[in-house]
Amino acid sequence: MNSSDAPLDGLTVIERTQSVAGAYAGRLLSALGANTVLVEPPEGHRLRRQPPMLAENQSSLFAYLAAGKRSVSLDLRDPADQTRLTDLVCDADIYIDDFSSTERGHTTAPSTFRIEHPQLIYVSVRPYGMTGPKADWDGEEVTILHSTGEGYLLPNGLAYERHPNRAPIKIFGHFAEMQAGIAAVLGTLASLVSGVGQVIDVAIQDAVVALAAFGLQRFGDGSIEHRSARSFKYGGVLECADGYVELLTLEDRQWHGLVTLMGGPEWATDPALADGVGRGHHGAEINERLRSWARTLNAADLVKAAQELNVPAAKYATPFEVLRDPHEVARGLFQQAFVPGFGDIDIVSAPFQIDGVVPRLNGGPPELPIRQAAIPADTSARGGLR
Repeated sequence: MNSSDAPLDGLTVIERTQSVAGAYAGRLLSALGANTVLVEPPEGHRLRRQPPMLAENQSSLFAYLAAGKRSVSLDLRDPADQTRLTDLVCDADIYIDDFSSTERGHTTAPSTFRIEHPQLIYVSVRPYGMTGPKADWDGEEVTILHSTGEGYLLPNGLAYERHPNRAPIKIFGHFAEMQAGIAAVLGTLASLVSGVGQVIDVAIQDAVVALAAFGLQRFGDGSIEHRSARSFKYGGVLECADGYVELLTLEDRQWHGLVTLMGGPEWATDPALADGVGRGHHGAEINERLRSWARTLNAADLVKAAQELNVPAAKYATPFEVLRDPHEVARGLFQQAFVPGFGDIDIVSAPFQIDGVVPRLNGGPPELPIRQAAIPADTSARGGLR
């Protein structure tokens, strides 16, 4: 897909962020073809210093989130640079900001930009949104995830069985913030369709609550979910000889396929296991046998045989296996881009295709620029794709 074919070609996004959520929103808009310009303080974006590091001053997280963007350096303590930012935004279509109202002040408040540019789509991505008692609270991934109630339910299943005394934990990485980035893009696209400039207010906590609502729904029914009981009655995570698989049999036909897969053991013909309710009552016994059986097999062999019998199963892949997965290679998910100070690296392009075409990255992450007033020219050959 050429940039001129992309849905947001011709639109300009000004992004002033410090968190993963806002940066991911800008990243996805860039993948959709927008000219996304990152506004950085003189010392550089906070995520430039976020480990793990590829090389000195080159964060792998920043490289991913900033790929395809361009950058300007402004010191917003300087009134002249405040004016420059206002000028940039007034020439833009979308503005993303994840700072608190105090840090925004009058200069970058929604009301200020909307007066000067009523068609502007102003996107705020905050830990707890722009309104409410927590509006100006800061929050990191670990605190936000736990504030949604989701962390309380982790670990569960096999992990809980092995570590029953472990305190609640968060999901690895930046799950909450990236979900909020997706929510911000959905709101932005909806505003673009409406053709009217609007303020999109995204709370990272709300984005996760919307996904983890099942636990809250159960509470409404009078049930309090706990990580000790948040697991499938049988199946789930199984350890194999060389890794782990996830295996489920939620339907009778899937159970019968699993019995065939195991070679039709006599214990599986017990009338007490004839339906899902009965199997649920004997889940611990079934799991003991399943786990003993799975440990004798290689994960890939188990999954292949299970799929042929319509038994839902998938291998837990390592990052290296994902990167070299023939399926993802065929879909073009990873594209090579240049990271200054490190070299060429495979980076995820976009988690979608348009008319069967993968969006192209417009280069790697930008180098830290000197302070400047204008949006830099599109020099995708610099740090571009190989």
